[in-house]
Amino acid sequence: MFQQAQIPVITEVFPLAQNPNRVRLFSKREDLLHPIISGNKWRKLKYNLLAAREAGETTLLTFGGAYSNHIHAVAGAAKEYGFKSIGIIRGEEHLPLNPTLAEAVKMGMEIHYLDRSTYRLKHTGAVIRKLQKQFGKFYLIPEGGTNALAIKGAAEIVRGIENDYDYFCLACGTGGTATGVITGLAGKGQVLGFSVLKGDFHAGEIKSWLQKQQQGQLSNWQVNTSYHFGGYAKFDWRLIKFINDFKRAQQIQLDPVYTGKLFYGVCEHIKQGFFPEQARVLAIHTGGLQGIKGFNQRFNNLIIT
Repeated sequence: MFQQAQIPVITEVFPLAQNPNRVRLFSKREDLLHPIISGNKWRKLKYNLLAAREAGETTLLTFGGAYSNHIHAVAGAAKEYGFKSIGIIRGEEHLPLNPTLAEAVKMGMEIHYLDRSTYRLKHTGAVIRKLQKQFGKFYLIPEGGTNALAIKGAAEIVRGIENDYDYFCLACGTGGTATGVITGLAGKGQVLGFSVLKGDFHAGEIKSWLQKQQQGQLSNWQVNTSYHFGGYAKFDWRLIKFINDFKRAQQIQLDPVYTGKLFYGVCEHIKQGFFPEQARVLAIHTGGLQGIKGFNQRFNNLIIT
C-alpha cells in the first residue's frame, strides 16, 4: 500500500543572479513523487494512512483553508487507497468552489465549514467530540498533516542521498517537514528552512518536535524569516517575476506560497555570499503546485505554467 509513483530526481539548477562563491545548486524534485499526492504531502501522509489502515479506520478527517494543498492531497490519497474523506474548511462557504475544493469534492471528499472562531479551537477535545458526534468514527489528521508519523515520513526525503551536500534548504509552513529532514540527516550538513509565514515561531515549533522525537541535541539547522513576502499566501511582483523567470530558465514550476519563496531566498543567499566557496546546496522542491490554478484564477493568470 501507498507506493510512490516514481523516485524523485535530483537535478542541478543554475542561479538566476550573481554567484560570487561559485555555489552549486541542486533541486530534489519531490513534486514528481505522485501526480496528486506530491511532495512533502505524500511523505507526511504515508505513515498516517498505514496507521489508519492498521487500526481498521475507513474515514479520514482533516482541516485546512480553502486553497489548502493538504486538503487536496488527503482527498486524493483517500480516493486512491479506499478511504472516505472529510475536509473541515476554515471560514464560510463560497460558491462556486475554487479549483482546490472543487477537485477535492470530485475526488470524493465531503466538505464542511467551521467559522473562524471555532476553527481556532479545532485541536480541543470539545471540538473533536462534536465532530465525532456529527460524523462518527474517523482517523484524525491535523491541519497541514504534521504529527509524529508525518515527521517519520518526511525524514525519508533525505535518506539514501548518495552525494554530499553542505546545505539542505526547504520551505517551512508548519515545521513538520523541516523536523523530518533534520532527523533524517542525523547531524549531517546544515538545514536551512525558509519560512513562508510572518513571524518567528518556526524555530520554537521545530525545537519542540525535535524534543518529542528525542532529537533535541541536533543543532545543525536554522530558520530564515526574511522571504515570506508579507505572510502566508502573500506575494509581490518580485516573487512573481522570479517564479516566471525560473520557469523559463529551468523548466521547473514553482508556486507562490511555498517553493517560489524557497528558491527566491536560496538565490538571494547565493548572490549575497551566504554560502561558502563552492558549497553544494540542495533545495527540496516540496510540491504544492495544485494551488497555482486557483491563484491564477484569482489574479488573472500571473504565473506562467
